[in-house]
Amino acid sequence: MKGSDFLFRIPQLKEFIVARSIRKGPYVEPNLMQKVQEAIDASSRKVIKTWSRRSTVLPDMVGLTFAVHNGKKFIPVFVTENMVGHKLGEFSPTRAFFSHSGDRKTKVKATAAAPPKPAA
Repeated sequence: MKGSDFLFRIPQLKEFIVARSIRKGPYVEPNLMQKVQEAIDASSRKVIKTWSRRSTVLPDMVGLTFAVHNGKKFIPVFVTENMVGHKLGEFSPTRAFFSHSGDRKTKVKATAAAPPKPAA
């Protein structure tokens, strides 16, 4: 008997082994879902502010705008059909990328090495 077979024979451990399954359904923060329902009922276009980056985008959320916190500020995210099934945090980047210093140096060298254009 393999180790994995042994784990599946114990009914209590079976619950812990299964991650997010179809049986459980997508996870959405209850407070966020309440705000979404209120916005749908009132046909409101108001931005919904949330810290819940782990919540899954549902088809009910299409057309709404969320302000998703990225750790520093809130990033506006307009939900489209292509986003359904993804997490809200995927659309609010947490890290800012600044260009590499090597790129700046090569641009400076290229402009310095270029001969001046003759006046016509």
